[in-house]
Amino acid sequence: MSAIAWKMPPLVKVYEAMGALGDGRVEMKGTWGALVTSSEGNKTYQVEISDDLREISSNDNASYWQGYLGYPAVAVLMQLGLYRAPANVIDALAGIAWKQINRRLRNDYAKTIKEVDRIIEQNGHDPDAVRAEAEAIMDALKKLAPVRGVRKPPPAEKRESKGK
Repeated sequence: MSAIAWKMPPLVKVYEAMGALGDGRVEMKGTWGALVTSSEGNKTYQVEISDDLREISSNDNASYWQGYLGYPAVAVLMQLGLYRAPANVIDALAGIAWKQINRRLRNDYAKTIKEVDRIIEQNGHDPDAVRAEAEAIMDALKKLAPVRGVRKPPPAEKRESKGK
């Protein structure tokens, strides 16, 4: 039985992965993988990755329901060295309210990228540099050709909102 390849994520999910790194929302857990906190801080996703980085399990909605590699797994792969984006690009995507923007724009990812480009430019960063790095990460993901992990991780852990 051959392993099932992950579908490649939309480019915006690579942006989100860089944002998770910029926010410090990736917590490595030994050799098995990591916990990644959502941008709203109310969910924690579990990501498991094999030593060669090819076999990946993740319980975020995109990975579980849509079949493409979600931003938590992409962020962990980057943390483990798949691709090192420059610090200024990672910093440009820190603090973005991804869920809020996606919800407001009805998950129209092209519109989300335009909105994020506007925000990062307003904050003094170069949207073209961010896009170039996101595309380079996509190329690295395609070369890696990751496959679905054998085990399905448990559902995402919901956290209690603080003061909301």
